[in-house]
Amino acid sequence: MKVIFAGPSLPDAADFVAADIRILPPAIQGDVLRAVQQGATVIGLIDGGFEYTAPVWHKEILFALSQGVTVFGASSMGALRAAECETYGMIGVGEIFRTYQSGELVDDAEVALLHAPPELGGGALTLPMANIRATLDALSKSGRLSPEDAGALLAASAAIHFKERTWGRIFASRDMKPDNLAALMADHYIDRKRLDAIELVALVNDAPDKKGAFPKAWSFVETTLWEKMKRHL
Repeated sequence: MKVIFAGPSLPDAADFVAADIRILPPAIQGDVLRAVQQGATVIGLIDGGFEYTAPVWHKEILFALSQGVTVFGASSMGALRAAECETYGMIGVGEIFRTYQSGELVDDAEVALLHAPPELGGGALTLPMANIRATLDALSKSGRLSPEDAGALLAASAAIHFKERTWGRIFASRDMKPDNLAALMADHYIDRKRLDAIELVALVNDAPDKKGAFPKAWSFVETTLWEKMKRHL
């Protein structure tokens, strides 16, 4: 069984996955362990809950890897966990993962956003910093936006809480005239999270639906906290 945890980074994930892949909501603590217990051989972690619920625990990812499960991570929570668990065999995918892996980005808030509930499509309602960075960088390199304006917009974006970060709020905070800027951002917006998520889905599609080799360089230790989490699933 192959599963992908997806939400606002790729709300239309069903349009990209192969027929043998099960799409699950953004993962929270215990979901990866539960997927392994239910027979998952390949797991793609894209989105995960983090504010009002406990996030995916590194320990459950390590458990999956210790059982020979292939675990991919990209885009959002998946990129964060992949950067943290790559040493143990988790496979990071995409540009956002690479910026965390290299240390260029360190703040979890880079991928945070406010999104609609699943009943309303689960799409993003605010802008994540990772996408803003990609967009401003491309506009600056292409000459469509001066380095000074790009820098000002980036600083303004970072100063706004992720639940309130929209282009309108960003422009207003810098007293910039929004007309031309709004059109520029709309025409050249880079949804880096979505692109990375699609890249992960392609890899999960192609991955064999079977467990791989057990890790040889390390072994999984079942701690008291681990046993407690298992009992509460």
